[in-house]
Amino acid sequence: MALAGWAEVRAATYDQAVASERSDPPYVTSAPATPSDVADFLRAHPPFDALEQADVERVASCAEVEFFLAGTTIFAQGARPVEHLRVVRTGAVEIVHGERVLDLLVPGELFGHASMLSGLPPGFAARAQEDTLCYRIPAQVARDVLARPESVRFVARSLLEMNTRTPGPLAARGSSPDPANQPVASLIRDSPLLCSPTSTIREAAARMAAAPATSIVVELGDSLGILTDRDLRSRVVAAGVSYEDPVSSVMSAPAYTVAPDRLGGEVLLEMLDRGVRHFPVVSAGREVIGVVEAVDLLAVETLSSFYLRRAIASADSVTELARAAEGMRPAVLALHEARVAASSIAAIYSVVLDALTRRLIELALAGAGEPPAEFSWLALGSEARREAMPGSDADSAIVWYGDVEERLVRPYLHALALEVTEGLGSCGIRVDSHGATASDVLFVRSLESWRRVARDWIERPTREQALILVSVLVDSRPVWGVHSGAPVSDTFRAASARPELLHLLARFALSHRPPTGFLRGLVVEHDGEHRGRLDLKRGGLLPVVDLARWAGMAAGVTSASTLERLRAAADAGTLPGADVHTLEDAFELFSELRMEHQVGQLRAGVEPDDHLDPDELSALTRSYLKEAFRAVASVQKRLAAELSLGVR
Repeated sequence: MALAGWAEVRAATYDQAVASERSDPPYVTSAPATPSDVADFLRAHPPFDALEQADVERVASCAEVEFFLAGTTIFAQGARPVEHLRVVRTGAVEIVHGERVLDLLVPGELFGHASMLSGLPPGFAARAQEDTLCYRIPAQVARDVLARPESVRFVARSLLEMNTRTPGPLAARGSSPDPANQPVASLIRDSPLLCSPTSTIREAAARMAAAPATSIVVELGDSLGILTDRDLRSRVVAAGVSYEDPVSSVMSAPAYTVAPDRLGGEVLLEMLDRGVRHFPVVSAGREVIGVVEAVDLLAVETLSSFYLRRAIASADSVTELARAAEGMRPAVLALHEARVAASSIAAIYSVVLDALTRRLIELALAGAGEPPAEFSWLALGSEARREAMPGSDADSAIVWYGDVEERLVRPYLHALALEVTEGLGSCGIRVDSHGATASDVLFVRSLESWRRVARDWIERPTREQALILVSVLVDSRPVWGVHSGAPVSDTFRAASARPELLHLLARFALSHRPPTGFLRGLVVEHDGEHRGRLDLKRGGLLPVVDLARWAGMAAGVTSASTLERLRAAADAGTLPGADVHTLEDAFELFSELRMEHQVGQLRAGVEPDDHLDPDELSALTRSYLKEAFRAVASVQKRLAAELSLGVR
């Protein structure tokens, strides 16, 4: 349609719009568009420019033309979920939050997709800045197009760009929970489809069509494969493969998997990095509980963590990185003000800390040259469990792969680790020089060396510090390099068949006791710089973390979050369900209080720690805290009695 044609459309609708401009809600009229003109226009703009011509033409055939007078609100902030994708054809559309204009969209730009994809109320308003014509595309057609691999990266990045301009996280804006901050387990819509590798392609496709589903998970014993609708198109139909061939001949294997407690925003970025759009979600007990798709995650509406990750990734020096890292603590404050759960804030903080560490490694490698062997940087402790807070230390280790002489590898990686840990310190991240860090050459080993010492600790757990080191390394998680599972912590799966080791680990888990020896007040430190204060980490969180680690290992689970380990322990029967619920509730309470305390210190300009002043807590909070300590102690006593450890 030429410009004259557009003038005709505008003229045909203008009188109707003017006649109704004072109606409530504002009048919007639509008219059919010429498909060839729509297709030509869309193909000139992303994400449609990356799609096949047939796909663009299908979108164009469904599009309608909408006309909005200048000043018309197209949809309101917090209104019902948007039911169409819109593309600006002529004119301009303002994206407004409150009274602030966040962005101005010009011809070719799309909007409304976040709300449409998520089914959540829009986090901003869209308003015609001038007389504007838009293409309106039905949700069903738009969803299919935006979920295509060619579209996912553009849509996700466009949303993240919007988030850098949006003041504060979504929760602070009064909207529904943001998928970026939700565990992926909560985003799963259907039970997973499972099949064996010997199933025929026809059988798998029929089950996918009947569900309906866009993927089916293939059980391979120790790993998983996956067959997606895209595989069916590209590897079966286009390649002329027989439908009677086995699924194993066309599946993707091993499939990338994620834990249920991974955050949606983090998983989305991992999908973008890997170029895939389906991740099976697998519990700590290795049960497939569902499949999360890119389309489930595209509606991310927050937040400063994405901005931080992008700023971190683009930093070209440690100085620039330190400047970007200055946003980490304000991000924690914003999330806390938005009433995001402490466990979610800790997970987000851990994600950003991972990104910071990766960028420091990349900068160090750029200066050091090609490494003599492939390696992984392992996060340890709370970061590995995705439970880090602003007052947490950054513990780490390095594992290298391949049959390369130690003298050629270890000095290089140790020097790199020293540079990275120094960089973390420059970025305001505390690194305990007396703790477990890759800056200590003992924590820089080959995979075979790590596995050898792990087996030695499993077989001889009474050796000095063996239990402490097992507890440290079972929490390890790769954050850079070769990401094939958890190479070191997976060695400890054998612990579930070692009663003596589990017995000693249980004793070790019971060594941290909650401060329950009080009559009227809480037990506090009696001397030193923290005199009169309560160590919430040592007295509250560590007893739960240690119990969860032991119970998880007894259930065959190694690297996982505390809550995921507890759930796995309940499923496996290594802890009674009632005890698991008690420990989960206590962990959440301790985490909330710890976060509240550290946020208060950040606001006061004080370096965060774990030492609370009980007098600053309300009477009700002190009461809850006492009951939580008592409840955890009761679980410890029952466990001690069952294991005949004689702990009182």
